[in-house]
This record gives sequence, C-alpha cells and structure tokens, in this order.
Amino acid sequence: MSKTQITTGKVRFSYVNIFEPKAVTADSPVKYSVTLIIPKSDKKTLAKIEAAMNAAKEQFKSKNPGKKLPKNLKTTLHDGDGERPNGGDFGPECENSMVITVSSTKKPVVVYADKTPMTEPLELYSGCYGRAIINFYVYDTSGSVGLTAGLNGIMKLEDGEPLAGGVVTDEDWDDDFDDDDFDDMF
Repeated sequence: MSKTQITTGKVRFSYVNIFEPKAVTADSPVKYSVTLIIPKSDKKTLAKIEAAMNAAKEQFKSKNPGKKLPKNLKTTLHDGDGERPNGGDFGPECENSMVITVSSTKKPVVVYADKTPMTEPLELYSGCYGRAIINFYVYDTSGSVGLTAGLNGIMKLEDGEPLAGGVVTDEDWDDDFDDDDFDDMF
C-alpha cells in the first residue's frame, strides 16, 4: 500500500490559521488550517499528491469492502485557474496553481527552515512560502463522501508579499523621520 502522507515542495500559504484553532461556522468544530497554493510547474509535488490521493482511496476500499466511491468524488484539491467550489473565481495569487485547504483538530508542528520551533504567530502569514506535511484520507460522514487532507506540519521557508492585511518588517521603520525631533512634542 502506498503512503497517504506527503511533504510538499515550496508552496505559498493563504488563509493561515495555525496558532489558534477556529470554527468555520458556529456549529462546526474548531480546527487549525491553511490553504496551500501549489504551482502547476511543481510536477513532483503534484505527482506525490496524486499518488497519496490514490493510496487514500485504496485504503478506504480495503477498510470498507463492497463500498464504492462516487465517480465524482469531492476533493479539497482545486484548479486555481477555475472556479471555487462555492462559486466565484480564485484570487490572482492562485493563477497557474493548484489550491488545497488542509486542516486538523490537533495543532500542527510549525517550524522555521532550520527546523527550530516557531512560536511567534505573526511570523507565519498569508503570502509567505514554505512546505507542508499533509495526510490524505477519504471521509464518509452523514452521507457525504469525499477526499481531503489533514495538516500535520508547516515549515516556513521565506517571507512573501502579504495576501491580506500587512506585515511590518525592520525596513519599514527606516523612514525620513528623526526620532529626536519628537522629544519636544510631548
């Protein structure tokens, strides 16, 4: 049986919710989550995802003999050049990419590129780049059957242009003000 867990290549993070779990709706469970934007040019990661998805399907079939998966199995992997599952277009940051949202009820491991733990929530934001460890599985709840992935870990590789809000860097403080000019103002 093939592996259902993979480690991605370099992806862009969006909708980062890693340090505090949140509920999508009032009656849904709280989860940690992130959306991964995977360039279509990253054939290696996309091949790993396809193999893990197939392994998850086979694992489901072996645990549920005689149960068939729907021909149009719902999945959390989407074409960023297409339409969102709930309608509307993906943002321009998703062009030429595949998009997958992954979540977990358990806090994922979050590290820097040197594998030291990340504890500062503002360091990981929508727009930065990194890698993720995700595990694919088929769910069958309340008559809804689909293929999704759980989030096990995140590694931040580098900063990027924020997709929402803003990130303040040390360079942002390098402006044309002289802090001594403010002394007699207060």
